Amino acid sequence: MTRRLVGILGGMGPEATILLQQRLLGVVNAQDDADHLPLLIDMNPQVPSRIKHLIEGQGETPAPVLADMARRLQAAGATALAMPCNTAHHYADAILGAVDVPFLDMVTLSVATATTMVKTGSKIGFLASPAVQKTGVFDPALAANGLSALWPEDDDRMLAAIREIKRDGATKGALAVLQTAANELNAKGASLILIACSEFSLFTGQVSAPVPVIDTIDVLAEAIRDHIRRD
Repeated sequence: MTRRLVGILGGMGPEATILLQQRLLGVVNAQDDADHLPLLIDMNPQVPSRIKHLIEGQGETPAPVLADMARRLQAAGATALAMPCNTAHHYADAILGAVDVPFLDMVTLSVATATTMVKTGSKIGFLASPAVQKTGVFDPALAANGLSALWPEDDDRMLAAIREIKRDGATKGALAVLQTAANELNAKGASLILIACSEFSLFTGQVSAPVPVIDTIDVLAEAIRDHIRRD
């Protein structure tokens, strides 16, 4: 049997890639080192800024760099690819076009998970980069499952929180922004809140709401485990 090995397109940002590895530790019942999941990681913090390209409209597209990373990972033996950056899924087609191994799409996987927890017609509240909203990364998967998105009103505040986390880590100020946004989404009628920014994933478990809160990084970790452990 071919040894399954997931290749990670990482570095967007570096802490998010490390966080995914930490979450992977949590989805495996390991008794020894050999019980953990084998990974190939291309940690590339020099991937062009998604925010500059998608929001500011002045940066170069990350697509060619992501395609090159995907090819390197496949050449190194990856039997599937994954990427712990929600916004970068806007460029998923460039990755898919560069390789012939599966791409574990965090967006479609997370929406599929949400559909098991809410009714058709429900509204999903997003804690994510404004770039995710602007590009409609989640819109096709939501529409296909009879769901719709709710977004915080203050894009600038959400973007500022992302930049603060990239600069200073998981600050109390950024957590306060997320909690305020979660309260707003709940008041708007969200049936579930989706943490769909890997910087915000640093606060998973700290954002409170009367509805379920799920994290795309956790969904991806389970998909990686299932690919590697599949019979």
